[in-house]
Amino acid sequence: MADAYIVLNELAQELRPMSRGIEWFESLSAEEQSNALRLLSQFCVQARATTEDGLEGVRRAGLRATHTPAVLIARGRIDEQLGKIASLTPRDERLKSFRLLIAVLAVADGRRRDRFCANGCRHAWRRLSAAPAEPLA
Repeated sequence: MADAYIVLNELAQELRPMSRGIEWFESLSAEEQSNALRLLSQFCVQARATTEDGLEGVRRAGLRATHTPAVLIARGRIDEQLGKIASLTPRDERLKSFRLLIAVLAVADGRRRDRFCANGCRHAWRRLSAAPAEPLA
């Protein structure tokens, strides 16, 4: 399995197509999927995601407002909601959660990159190659 830290950041930075990310995520066991969702949730918190980022993430992920992860993210107290989203257990909800959390990370991290790292930084996850060398599976 490819290093989840790298894969998730490459997906959020659109260095890998989401279709490949979904294939990678679906190839994981249920436990590995849960771990990836928890990691994504932590990344979103670290990027200081806001409720507005969550709503934009719903739009970018192509989720309907009635999908469980979309309902949760719109409820406010985003740190708590991110944890709830990462804890959803039905298979189809995990996939929706994955798509949403990648999109939220993309929005939040993009804003922080523009604001704090526009002139360069030491964050390794912001210096990823545009041509990933490692296959996802």
